[in-house]
Amino acid sequence: MPAPAPARHPAHDALLTRWADLLTSAREATAPAPLPYGEDLLTRWAEPQRRYHTTDHLLAVLDRVDELLPHVQAPDPAAIRLAAWFHDAVYLPDRSTNEERSARLAERALPEAGVPEPRVAETVRLVLVTRDHDPAEGDTNGEVLCDADLAVLAGSPAAYGAYAAAVREEYGFVPDDAFREGRANVLRHLLGLSRLFRTPEAHDRWEAAARRNMATELELLGA
Repeated sequence: MPAPAPARHPAHDALLTRWADLLTSAREATAPAPLPYGEDLLTRWAEPQRRYHTTDHLLAVLDRVDELLPHVQAPDPAAIRLAAWFHDAVYLPDRSTNEERSARLAERALPEAGVPEPRVAETVRLVLVTRDHDPAEGDTNGEVLCDADLAVLAGSPAAYGAYAAAVREEYGFVPDDAFREGRANVLRHLLGLSRLFRTPEAHDRWEAAARRNMATELELLGA
């Protein structure tokens, strides 16, 4: 007997509506129906190898983008939201090229879906910015996306612990020593940034808590 299909995320239909509204507003008038593209993306975000980079993460990033956009003058809010949908659409924990492959997916799918070339190019660029979460000064589009993606770092201690545990589970194939070393390097990179959060709103809301959480995790990794 075939394996049963995974249960749909409770927010599946709401996310599909958000996608359809976004794509309709982001593209030219004559284009294919938006829903198949959204269904494909949501299928990708629900893949079984994911533990942190799941539909819940997609939903959280989209919500944080919506929270931050009223506080900035972003040149292309639609490209930011499109990049949020695509930024981990291709995700295999054992690969180091997920952002590049996600960007290529956007580069292929969005023109077919009717999105004009300049917005496609900006979406692709933004997906690639999430490789190191270090947008250039003045890159407001990149700042909003990266801040939304990193907002998980500023959760309560319990929420941050659940996030860290999900990341470890996602990399369950990596031996403990190697994981601790790699994770510590990621944390040191982020802690070494002069500002984790680049938009004033995100910096004021999340910077201090995120640094406390990461410093605590780094200490525990070295214990």
